[in-house]
Amino acid sequence: MASPKEKILRYYKGSELEETAIRCVDLAEQVRKTQKFRVSPFLNEAEQELARTVAANYEDINVEFDGGYHGAERQRAVFVHPDFGGRIDGVAGITVLRAEWKDISRRVGHRDALGSLMGCGIDRGCAGDILVSETSARFILDQKVAEAVKGELLYIGGVKVTSIEEDDPANIIPREERVKEIKATVASLRIDAIAAAGFGMSRTRAAEDIGAEKVQLNWQTVKNASQAVKQGDVISFRGRGRVEVESVGGQTKKNRTVVALKRYI
Repeated sequence: MASPKEKILRYYKGSELEETAIRCVDLAEQVRKTQKFRVSPFLNEAEQELARTVAANYEDINVEFDGGYHGAERQRAVFVHPDFGGRIDGVAGITVLRAEWKDISRRVGHRDALGSLMGCGIDRGCAGDILVSETSARFILDQKVAEAVKGELLYIGGVKVTSIEEDDPANIIPREERVKEIKATVASLRIDAIAAAGFGMSRTRAAEDIGAEKVQLNWQTVKNASQAVKQGDVISFRGRGRVEVESVGGQTKKNRTVVALKRYI
């Protein structure tokens, strides 16, 4: 019988998540041996789902997540042995840096802030969310790289940084998501049909975008427009937000399936 490690690595082999799978399995194996905890780099939503899968395949591993503030998108997974008796509050080792500037002649966006941060030589796994406003940006970081960023981050998108200091995570106001409730009937539960209904486009266009790998199902890239979806699934569409399949109902007289969707914008 295959071990949890073998099953997981076989499943993700050759996929875009293979490297993350190897890292998370290694952390889980270390937790097994030490009966303590291990912390991952910052993970996106697909990688977080993978971390949950890893923990679910190990009877003696639990996982919690910390992104530095409530509602964070990128988070660190904390794999914990159930016999570990210590506290895990704060073990994710996260620091918030707030960079400010006075020049408002050029608009600074998320891409500018991320590019400038990467220009400091910081690995993406050491950085969580980046929250940009008109004259400031907050960087959620592994505390081990915070001092280096303080010394290196002099410009963001060509705008001179006038100050950069540690900030209290409690000062971060989570981004409020808008939700649109959608009731629709679809010819089938294929992902192209559900995506078309949820994102307000033709089924042909949805299939084309799936072929261009712009669509994810439960944070994994979809390569086949005929892939089936079910209640509780989440469809993410690059640049358009995501849709959750809230419920799947019965059939209409024309043999179409009734679905209730939630679109997060």
